[in-house]
Amino acid sequence: MDSMKQMAKPFFTLFGIALIIAVIGRVGLAIMAATGALAFDYISASGVAILDVICSILTGSAFVAFLFAAGLALCLSTAGPVLYGYLFAKKGGPARPLTAFLWGWATALMAIVCLLIVVSGILSAVQVGSMSSKLPGAPVLVLALVVFAAFLGTLLGAASMVVCACIARARAGHSLSAQLLAATALCGAVVMVLTVGTFATLNSVAINTTALLAWFAADVAVNLVVLFAAARMARAPRAAAAPAKAKATAA
Repeated sequence: MDSMKQMAKPFFTLFGIALIIAVIGRVGLAIMAATGALAFDYISASGVAILDVICSILTGSAFVAFLFAAGLALCLSTAGPVLYGYLFAKKGGPARPLTAFLWGWATALMAIVCLLIVVSGILSAVQVGSMSSKLPGAPVLVLALVVFAAFLGTLLGAASMVVCACIARARAGHSLSAQLLAATALCGAVVMVLTVGTFATLNSVAINTTALLAWFAADVAVNLVVLFAAARMARAPRAAAAPAKAKATAA
């Protein structure tokens, strides 16, 4: 029974984080529904947003398999920042923006690879052949995936550094649960706004390239701001604790 009580706070914190993400996601969906970014009708012959066309091929078992693939990619993307924070807490070393970004990049790239491995088994040979004929060569696709993974790496790197900042503030006497819940709400709201804007621009019949690039640039800029701001917060409690420790040693 004592072990249950000891585990209660961490688990309730986890549940709270999940609920916050669910509510923020629901708000984002409501915004997209109100602005017409989401399609609720059947696929028609023409005038269909590009993402609706892509998703229309996922029917029956293929759709279920894609859910598994997407879930695997999301689990890995979530585990990366958690692992980075765990290593920061365990080893006590400094949390560096560069390492957070690089491991975020690597995590995103591996998530994409896992996604492609599963997805390659849910498309028929005819579908693969049809898509291959409309896509650029393999080197271009590989480069595009690496660049896209780097884009996602800024987000995962920022998430990793936010986790480290929460841990650092917990060492300074703040509640870790409260820090994680507050960070989830604040950062989640920012990510939701950026995701809604990017998705709405991408999911259109005729994509406005300039607007889409502007949203991607905004995504990267905000991710980098959060990354370096969280890194500074992660160092601040440690820097503040150093004089106190030196004073106690001298006494």
